[in-house]
Amino acid sequence: MHTILHLGLGSFHRAHQALYIHELRQQGDTTWSIAGGNLRPDMAETMAALQAQGGAYTLETVTPQGERSYTRIESIQKVIPYQDDLAPLIAVGAEPATRIISFTVTEAGYYLDAKNQLDWTTFADLRADLAAVKAGQAGHTIYGGLVSILRARMQTGAGAVTLMNCDNLRHNGERSRSGLLQFIDALGDVALKVWVEANTSSPNAMVDRITPRPTPDVAERVKAATGWDDRAALMGESFIQWVIEDHFIAGRPAWETVGVEMVASVDAYEEAKIRLLNATHSCIAWAGTLVGYQYIHEGTHDAAIRRMAYDYVTDDTIPVLDTPENPSPLDLRQYRDVVLDRFGNPAIQDTNQRVAMDGYSKIPGFIAPTIRERLARGESIQSVAMLPALFLAYLQRWHAGQIAYTYQDQAMDPAAAHAICESADPVAAFAADPVLWGPLASRPPLVDALRVAHARVLRFVENHLG
Repeated sequence: MHTILHLGLGSFHRAHQALYIHELRQQGDTTWSIAGGNLRPDMAETMAALQAQGGAYTLETVTPQGERSYTRIESIQKVIPYQDDLAPLIAVGAEPATRIISFTVTEAGYYLDAKNQLDWTTFADLRADLAAVKAGQAGHTIYGGLVSILRARMQTGAGAVTLMNCDNLRHNGERSRSGLLQFIDALGDVALKVWVEANTSSPNAMVDRITPRPTPDVAERVKAATGWDDRAALMGESFIQWVIEDHFIAGRPAWETVGVEMVASVDAYEEAKIRLLNATHSCIAWAGTLVGYQYIHEGTHDAAIRRMAYDYVTDDTIPVLDTPENPSPLDLRQYRDVVLDRFGNPAIQDTNQRVAMDGYSKIPGFIAPTIRERLARGESIQSVAMLPALFLAYLQRWHAGQIAYTYQDQAMDPAAAHAICESADPVAAFAADPVLWGPLASRPPLVDALRVAHARVLRFVENHLG
């Protein structure tokens, strides 16, 4: 029997990875199960519900046509209660039966700058975590948490383990591994670094399923459909995809038998997903918020917003991802249309608040690469520039206290964001921000395109709000 220790028992993990293991178990392959817990005292109510239910919960899935189905998932065999010293989590991580440690912490939780270096300057919680681990305490960032687990594993001789990133981070395995090794370097723990390099692997993966934060009506529908009073019920769209590089150091489940694509390289899938899906999602969330929509599907069905998203993909993104020299293995136009159909699903009730968050990670991660590649080819960035221009208008609304919900952004320095909005020339100040733009910052073609796009965004808002 083998264990996957998952860090971050949020909705996405429970609608995605946990489902695939559940399906394997339903086929009769009970070799693998999940033990899960959190590095921080998050989601206390959900965690308590999962513990009370023995790790079982119901997943509702909804098609774009509104058909609902219900699955009781029982792959999480152990729910690890949160303790500040992480002792129960570390104990499971140090068991020889644990062959994979997977994690879902959101893009901003990796603290990496544009050059893939840990950004010690910006992130006080990263510095505090390093100090805590140096002082012999458990770490609560992904890196500090992994160090605490891997040290115990090394000391007990528990053997090799795969570190599996399940976040929307480009080259997620390589980059989280690099961040972990930089953290270990900063600790000065040479023995641990040698052990990690020899006894872990970090496959890149691409994950996809829209999973909104569960609302009370999900549990009500679950009870009506199944009779089960499920306090950890959640909902996701019917679409699901997982593409993983087959680079596991200590064995893995037979995922290919339940629809996971095991590949030599995820690069093309990853780029398509990050640019055609994730960036488009942000575009719709920022634009929708500006004109007063609450949900993603409302913005997707708004002709002007849909056009912005469609043009961004068609005019500027597909041409750099599908070239004669480097053709994409995916039909990107079909992928674009499927994405927009998915976003238009009214049953998902996915909020702009959830999707709009972390713009300071999403612009450099999802949007700037297209701008950089178009400029390098001497081509227009008129359509892609609309996305950061929407975010600037969104920031200006946030600065004025006029966003209808709390905006969350782990990578944003609020003082710097307010300073951009207070500047005599907000577009130039925005284009100069090194966190957002790295080497592109203040380049004249970027500034010029953002000026034109920002004016277009303001006209779009004016036309909608009258």
